[in-house]
Amino acid sequence: MAARTDTDADTDAEPEEGPTTLRHRIVVAAAGLLEENGLDAMSTRAVAARAGVPPPTIFRVFGDKDGLLEAVGEYGFETYLRAKSRLPRSEDPVRDLRDAWDLHVRFGLEQPAYYTLVYGLPRPGHLSRAGREAVTELQGMITRVAAAGRLRMSVERAAAVVHAAGMGTILTLISTPAELRDPAAADVTRDLVVAAVTTPPPDGPAPGAGRDTAGAAMALRAVMSREETPALRPAERLLLLDWLNRMADTRPSAPDGG
Repeated sequence: MAARTDTDADTDAEPEEGPTTLRHRIVVAAAGLLEENGLDAMSTRAVAARAGVPPPTIFRVFGDKDGLLEAVGEYGFETYLRAKSRLPRSEDPVRDLRDAWDLHVRFGLEQPAYYTLVYGLPRPGHLSRAGREAVTELQGMITRVAAAGRLRMSVERAAAVVHAAGMGTILTLISTPAELRDPAAADVTRDLVVAAVTTPPPDGPAPGAGRDTAGAAMALRAVMSREETPALRPAERLLLLDWLNRMADTRPSAPDGG
């Protein structure tokens, strides 16, 4: 094996800075390439050149390119997640859920590069950290709907339905040429999905058979999630939660009038 030369040492030398600062500089460099030229421009060599570091630094800091992509996705989603966490809470959690949908759609259409990075490159059995955080926020909002007794199904199923519909809607709009895009499609889908997972307010039309059971089951589950239940052993608590989910999901109903 040839001995390392001074030139080799200079090539592999990294800037003298803390690991957090170095990581951030690389992420910002990669994000710039993504915003300017898309995902194909984010080769490790191009990112390293823009960040002013040797290519091996990318792998030392992020493990592999997937690790870098995860970090860039988190960077791009920071603004959206902060805005979502600051959405005002009204006395109507269903209206708040609609507002969260609209915010999600706006972010996807305003930041298509980041959105497709996080959601447009699916890997079986894997959701990026940014995507997981967004889903956690969504589940929290749906839990509030459950606490109000207005959920037709389990929190997990409702979150999965809303997440899938929102993601599919935004990716469809992103892939549609701007002159052919119909922004109202997102509003129509929102109304259909919200009607599918929630029940009308108490002064609205009477719910159909089985919907009172689902709403009551999820309301009890929401109470259990925020209050101690010392009368139940851990195993009993898990069993009760499983029963409540099954009660909510066993007989999903079509929306009123559907």
